[in-house]
Amino acid sequence: MLISNAYAQTTALASGSGFMDFLPVVAVCAVFYFLLLRPQQKRVKEQKAMLAALQKGDEIITVGGELGRVSKVGENYISLEIAENVTVLIQTSAVQTVLPKGTIKSI
Repeated sequence: MLISNAYAQTTALASGSGFMDFLPVVAVCAVFYFLLLRPQQKRVKEQKAMLAALQKGDEIITVGGELGRVSKVGENYISLEIAENVTVLIQTSAVQTVLPKGTIKSI
């Protein structure tokens, strides 16, 4: 009996470290939300509001870069007059920007 039994010691850190282990994960998720998800959701909301407010006579730019005046608004498609007596049919999701009235004349 020269060697005594070795017993594991309990530490105070083992009992309180559960929350502290997840704190960096929570912080990364919060940063991810505020830097990536929230601005994207805001842009999508603004885009939907812009498309819902489209009406005949609005001047728009499409994703492809075409400028034109809206001649007819449908559920999923818009008739876009890109020149005199030249009308094309585009999807509403292809609208990028609504221009102030009179912009096409000034170009």
